[in-house]
Amino acid sequence: MDERNLRNLLSVAIITLNEEERLPGCLASLSFADEVLVVDSGSTDRTREIAQSFGARVFVEPWMGFSMQKQMAVDRCSHDWVLILDADERVPEATAKTIRRVISRPDQGEVAAFSLKRKNLLHDKWIRHCGWWPDPVVRLVDRRKGEFDGRAVHERWITRGRVEHLDVHIEHLSFRNYSELVAKMERYSNIAANELFERGRRVHAFTPLFHGSWMFLRTYLLERGFLDGFDGFVISLMNAGGSFFKYAKLHELIRQKQGRNR
Repeated sequence: MDERNLRNLLSVAIITLNEEERLPGCLASLSFADEVLVVDSGSTDRTREIAQSFGARVFVEPWMGFSMQKQMAVDRCSHDWVLILDADERVPEATAKTIRRVISRPDQGEVAAFSLKRKNLLHDKWIRHCGWWPDPVVRLVDRRKGEFDGRAVHERWITRGRVEHLDVHIEHLSFRNYSELVAKMERYSNIAANELFERGRRVHAFTPLFHGSWMFLRTYLLERGFLDGFDGFVISLMNAGGSFFKYAKLHELIRQKQGRNR
């Protein structure tokens, strides 16, 4: 295979933990890729077996946070162009065709990464507001020209070069029910509070209330969450709760540290 054809090859990088229900749909949408690589952090269900049954290369690594885990998956890919996905995401056929086209363009070397829209769903319904659409994300990357930012949560790919936006989307089965929404709020607020604590961030007693209130107003009114009906109201509450508890838990950590130092 000549050098140009090698540059047109595509890897897909996915991280997993107990994703036997959602992973098959993701992998079924990736037949257009030249390689699929899965880094699993210790699933106790059939996640790894399912990945292998689809022909994916599977590695098992202890959990090190979102940035480091995804960076490890990208680094282990065989090809320079990498599509970074989560197990609850799907690639529609039109998007797959666009991806193959853009990485085969004669000028593809001038672009360091491509962003795509993300179509987020709750209860299998497309959420068009609440900041959930068009939700552009940098996911198709030349791994030689960037890396993840190192954050434990809300990680971002930092690109060294030009990012081009593609007018296509990936589908994100964000949450199947409100319980999953609440569980993510709890998990992410824990991670974010600990990250802020390690960075030495200071807060006062009113900080959680201020941030929580502002997040609800922003999501429900400014981002027009009210147009998504009751789901929009619940999403706005969960966004507010996530912001409130991030800072409330940080305040708690600071108080605990002060108590130990007395």
